[in-house]
Amino acid sequence: MDKKYKSNNDYETNLNLSTLVVFTRAEQKIHKMEYETIKAGGLTNSQFAVLEVLYHKGDLKICDIIEKILTTSGNITVVIKNLEKDGLIRKYANTEDKRSILISITDKGKKIMDDIFPNHVDNINNIFNILTIEEKLELKKILKKFRDIYGV
Repeated sequence: MDKKYKSNNDYETNLNLSTLVVFTRAEQKIHKMEYETIKAGGLTNSQFAVLEVLYHKGDLKICDIIEKILTTSGNITVVIKNLEKDGLIRKYANTEDKRSILISITDKGKKIMDDIFPNHVDNINNIFNILTIEEKLELKKILKKFRDIYGV
């Protein structure tokens, strides 16, 4: 322990605070770099998230989209309305549950994802290739510990 700290508790508190700052700055930088290919493809982050989940998971109810992309319902309704207006998704009645609506990606939406997604994956690979495989596995293990204890 450094002599400038009065106790282990002071040291650990300062370590916790500086860890949060480093984590937050790293997360912000990673997201900024990640969003470059999304923005270059002409989409917002939220639009990309909705299209990406529909592209990979198929037709979904709005509540399922919200759950999978971890966003709020207020924001997602506007995003879906704009994607529908642009012809990238369509809404239709759920034949299994008349009370709900399903959202489907259109051919135009698939074409955009076909164009953007490979670049997005390359970008993510470039971002995380600064870490070794072992470091990536350790980072995932640490982050999952937060998820498991605090829930996400």
